[in-house]
Amino acid sequence: MSQLRKQGLTRRALLSRAAAAGALAVAGAGFIAAPDAAWAVEVTTITEHQMATLLQMARDIYPHDRVGDRFYAVAIKGYDSADHQAMVAEGIEMLDAAAREAGFDNYLAAGWEAERVAILRSIEDSAFFQTVRGGLVTGLYNQKEVWPIFGYEGESFSQGGYIDRGFDDIDWL
Repeated sequence: MSQLRKQGLTRRALLSRAAAAGALAVAGAGFIAAPDAAWAVEVTTITEHQMATLLQMARDIYPHDRVGDRFYAVAIKGYDSADHQAMVAEGIEMLDAAAREAGFDNYLAAGWEAERVAILRSIEDSAFFQTVRGGLVTGLYNQKEVWPIFGYEGESFSQGGYIDRGFDDIDWL
């Protein structure tokens, strides 16, 4: 019998409570999992806290309620590398220090988006923030699976161009 059942808590109950809290779960050494969807991201170089913080940071920089966390995870996965390890560690520490100055244990502990955005504004001139923000532009919006969420059908050249696909159907002019 599992340890969860011994404590009177089933796996299903644990996951539903985590989903209600809206938190990411550390699913084991080196994994961040979403409690409300079927995805996880493995981290190899940076810590789980750093990856979870990057994910929340990405959501706060480019907030889209209809875009799932898995797309943000794909966008920031590139920072889990030896090339970015020091920058991420220093940047997350700077972000957590700014959160402590605002009265929170760390950036993730700030419960409201407005509080997290205020913390981000305090470091927005840093190289760390600018690197992450700039990387998100392509990392997030170049994912073809995200395009339909925004109503973008993709490039049109292979389909005859935009003119033959409704570009010139403006009847109010």
